[in-house]
Amino acid sequence: MNRELIIRSNSDTIDFALLKDGKLIELHKEEESNNFAVGDIFIAKVRKPVTGLNAAFVNVGYEKDAFLHYHDLGPQLSTMLKFIKQVSTGRLKEYSLSDFPSEPDIDKDGSINDVIKANQSLLVQIVKEPISTKGPRISSELSIAGRYLVMVPFSDRVSVSQKIESNEEKDRLKRLVKSIKPKGFGVIIRTVAEGKKVAELDKDLQNLLTKWSVMCKKLQKAPHPSKVLVELNRASSILRDVFNDSFTGVYVDDETLYAQVKDYVQEIAPEKEAIVKLYSSPVPIFEKFGIERQIKTSFGRTATMSKGAYLIIEHTEALHVIDVNSGNRSNKAKNQEDTALEVNLLAASEIARQLRLRDMGGIIVVDFIDMTKGEHRRKLFDHLRDEMKEDRAKHKILPPSKFGLIQITRQRVRPEMNIKTSEENPDAPGQEVEAPIGLIDRINVDLERLLKGPAAHNGIVLNTHPFIAAYLTKGFPSIRSKWFLEHKKWIKIQPRDAYTYLEFRFKDKDGKKIY
Repeated sequence: MNRELIIRSNSDTIDFALLKDGKLIELHKEEESNNFAVGDIFIAKVRKPVTGLNAAFVNVGYEKDAFLHYHDLGPQLSTMLKFIKQVSTGRLKEYSLSDFPSEPDIDKDGSINDVIKANQSLLVQIVKEPISTKGPRISSELSIAGRYLVMVPFSDRVSVSQKIESNEEKDRLKRLVKSIKPKGFGVIIRTVAEGKKVAELDKDLQNLLTKWSVMCKKLQKAPHPSKVLVELNRASSILRDVFNDSFTGVYVDDETLYAQVKDYVQEIAPEKEAIVKLYSSPVPIFEKFGIERQIKTSFGRTATMSKGAYLIIEHTEALHVIDVNSGNRSNKAKNQEDTALEVNLLAASEIARQLRLRDMGGIIVVDFIDMTKGEHRRKLFDHLRDEMKEDRAKHKILPPSKFGLIQITRQRVRPEMNIKTSEENPDAPGQEVEAPIGLIDRINVDLERLLKGPAAHNGIVLNTHPFIAAYLTKGFPSIRSKWFLEHKKWIKIQPRDAYTYLEFRFKDKDGKKIY
């Protein structure tokens, strides 16, 4: 399994594409104007507590106040408020917390009015970026993420990622971290820490403690509200969270960004520094790696899969609905039940990819093809869980209902990735149609199916719009030439002026319609 990170820089945005064996699995966008990224820490002032919501609205500098619920205050809120007051006034110059007296935890079922007041200074962290009409969601239970560890100020708890399965390894990591952890800081051990030595963990922890000290120094002179700790730039944060030995390349088309990424990889994995490469070809980087094509065919209402199967993806205000369709496909399955299982397993893999690619959040309802056998339903459920194991967003999958529906909840902390894939219709200016790349993919799927059937012996003629006919036949090698090399069959293409842009027909050599 090979992974590649492709980074494209524009004037005001940076696009990140994560590829797995050449297939696009994640797409991210970072805008220079985004001042409220997940992980950023602000010194802010409480605008007003709202008893009915048991929450407070906090001014973090966004056009709408951030929302802070009582359960996101953190048990050690009183200690943090005392710390902020002493640091801001200059009475406290030591930020290690080892000798800082701890206050009692706040009541976990208490009232917001009992613990914070209007105009009170508060350290808060962005946990959900502004989405639609809502302001940021924040927490005052801070965490500072590193490569192997996440440091939690005003805590002493050490916990280990549940994705580390070995109890022996969990115990080893806990023991090592407890031996290096300073008092007053809790630590969460990340999955990538598995197998690491104490020196690597200690280096990561020292970097986090340095970040904490730098942040605390800013508090004395910082205006309210202001950002006091910036999360890593998006390129570095993606590498921090997903980088492993399976990475074979990181390609960047901007020199400044290339230098930043190279420095970060040199810091977290010196032996992999050589895989970071500056891309300087005249061909746009996303085209070179086939990303533009995958974007055109992966977003939109319909997502095609192999062998003619496809997904219909609908979005509503409250949830997302995905319908699985087998399409017009022929296979070697003996019966309808086996066909349904085959298509459903294929769909489960594509759905796991689509959720990550579009960063869909909230409730997702999937209508799989009905299966009568319980063992098949269990196999589908287990397969979907396995496919979603690499998804970094928190999610939960419920077993199939008696109607064949599977419900998924998935955390969303950033606006959903939504890309327009339609283009203007050259036959009717002002109207939009499916992108040509999507149409070509549909023709490919149908042609492959026909070439495996009896129609292949009678000759195949493709009738299509003149624009599409030209696209298929021009250039070297043309798409038609590639069909010949792959299938050893020459496909005759006839332009039809009367056809609409998206219309095509397959006929035999006598002009009889075969599809």
